[in-house]
Amino acid sequence: RKNMAYGTRAQFDNVREVAFGGISGTYAVVGGPLTDHARVVIFTNSTNAEVYISDDGVNNKFRMAANSFKLIDFSTNKIRDDGLFVAIGTQFYVKQVSGAPGSGGVWIEVISAAGGV
Repeated sequence: RKNMAYGTRAQFDNVREVAFGGISGTYAVVGGPLTDHARVVIFTNSTNAEVYISDDGVNNKFRMAANSFKLIDFSTNKIRDDGLFVAIGTQFYVKQVSGAPGSGGVWIEVISAAGGV
């Protein structure tokens, strides 16, 4: 009997990241835009300062405490064409809340649905 896999295969995207020195009071681009619909996004702020994350480079969408992370699963228990997702072409940005960070970085990890096996 063959080893069968059912469901939707996870596809891991390249890590998007910005070191602390690239984070200031203006939005910095974090990696490239999404090339597939993101189903799970993990935002990590390993800096020693609070940061804002944005998807338009103009508006603060959410705030992250220093040395924290947010894992957002947009499509728990959903099939490939169902549920929430982050659209292809979405670009993420980061900027400091008040003081500039002195260490660490911000990175974003993305998981997409690649179809069945």
